[in-house]
Amino acid sequence: MIRIARIALALMVVLGSLAAKDKKKDPEEIGNRDVGKGVNFYSLEKEIALGKSLAQEVERQAKIVDDPIVAEYVNRVGQNLVRNSDAKVPFTIKVVDAEEVNAFALPGGFFFVNSGLMLKAESESELAGVMAHEIAHVAARHSTRQATRGQIINYASIPLIFMGGWTGYAIRQGAGLAIPLGFLTFSRGFETEADFLGLQYMYKAGYDPTSFVDFFEKLQSLEKRKPGTISKVFASHPMTDDRIKAAQKNIQEILEAKPEYVVNTSEFNDVKARLSALHNRRKPEEKDLNRPRLRRAPGGGTAPIDDENGDDKKAKPDQDERPTLKRREQ
Repeated sequence: MIRIARIALALMVVLGSLAAKDKKKDPEEIGNRDVGKGVNFYSLEKEIALGKSLAQEVERQAKIVDDPIVAEYVNRVGQNLVRNSDAKVPFTIKVVDAEEVNAFALPGGFFFVNSGLMLKAESESELAGVMAHEIAHVAARHSTRQATRGQIINYASIPLIFMGGWTGYAIRQGAGLAIPLGFLTFSRGFETEADFLGLQYMYKAGYDPTSFVDFFEKLQSLEKRKPGTISKVFASHPMTDDRIKAAQKNIQEILEAKPEYVVNTSEFNDVKARLSALHNRRKPEEKDLNRPRLRRAPGGGTAPIDDENGDDKKAKPDQDERPTLKRREQ
């Protein structure tokens, strides 16, 4: 009798597991499934506290874009994806003023998007694809599950600096940013799962899921033409042909085609142009220390300029000065 009960219990577990797997493949069940299941020594509360402390480190080291229009737009796109995800934590989304193509989400829903990512994306759906992938890492609790497995790098023994990359940070000597790399780089299995879930999240939010694959392929091509564009962390977990094929297969088999998708919006174009203008305005002018410079002499005159040979030359009037009217002698 006991044996029969055990067999029945085992059968129920198997059936329950199959049902959970089916739910995981059904975008209509998003929010009603526990995709973050697995051995995890961190409670959600502890995970949020950990993410908050790591996010404070990021904000101390990185420059956050404080333009309200850019910040509000990126936050709105991200929060829409979060609402259409399995995430069980609130998200705080900020834009980092950095040129590297990158977005990364810390444990507990602290999410940062590099301005370089938005400038490189050609449409809102491409931006949404990257953000959905990172939101999936948080929803599936990959960081703390991986930490539980003991795959975290001991950050006390290695200096780290914020550098960028598809999934987070990379190692560079001399900075001391206390963000363990293991919280931000994931196993191949976790990356594949984030692809799988991220596609569903962007689809559920109304975006064209093929934009996800398109953007990955674009980045691969860009890195081949201009090595160094994508950070080393991304290079260690590239969108391989296998991952691209798996994503394309999931789109065909799991995501029922819709009559229309959001691909791009005029707001994306406007915000991208605004961000580009901000970038150009903030770029420091290159200074050539060997180049002769015009100096003002006391009293508003102009001082002589030393040329490369050390000879004095008469300075030309500043072109910004107003012209003076000279009376012609009779």
